[in-house]
Amino acid sequence: MSSKHTLSKDTPGTLIPDGQPTTLPAGTTVIVTQTLGGSITVRAGAGLCRIAREHVGHLEGFVPMHEGASPSTASTGSPPAGSGQTAFSENAVWDALKTCYDPEIPVNIVDLGLVYDLSVEPTPAGGRQIEVKMTLTAPGCGMGPVIAEDARARIAALPGVESARVHIVWDPAWTPQMISDDGRKVLGLE
Repeated sequence: MSSKHTLSKDTPGTLIPDGQPTTLPAGTTVIVTQTLGGSITVRAGAGLCRIAREHVGHLEGFVPMHEGASPSTASTGSPPAGSGQTAFSENAVWDALKTCYDPEIPVNIVDLGLVYDLSVEPTPAGGRQIEVKMTLTAPGCGMGPVIAEDARARIAALPGVESARVHIVWDPAWTPQMISDDGRKVLGLE
């Protein structure tokens, strides 16, 4: 799946795994290693970097797959055009969470077993307040706030959601046994 591209502009990114912001200079050659969840993971030099979806166009010759083109295609967390989805549903929240990926692992955060709790509470205005508790595969992962914000933004974009919060928790500690059967298939762990 990897492909080599050159950046046409200075491109903001996030270093993996420490989560620090960086800028990849125009003219840098990168190798795309993952394209799940709308953002992409690239290898630049000896390290990995996550480039957000709004900067993917900086990769010369890179053509992102269209929504719905394959099961692994990135999704924005918003309903597809023409889907007619206007009412809130808890399933839509789970579906939005399934569009969020660890930038190093090709499995969404739900199937990876990172989402521990989802709470939906009605608000006085008739909307919903969503609270999610999730963990990370490793306590020192600096990408945690990036992944959590990605999840929060996708949930907040859903119809009927007034507020969304994603909390990172460490208890219980994540283990590979928490990966779903679907996630195990993707990772070849069956």
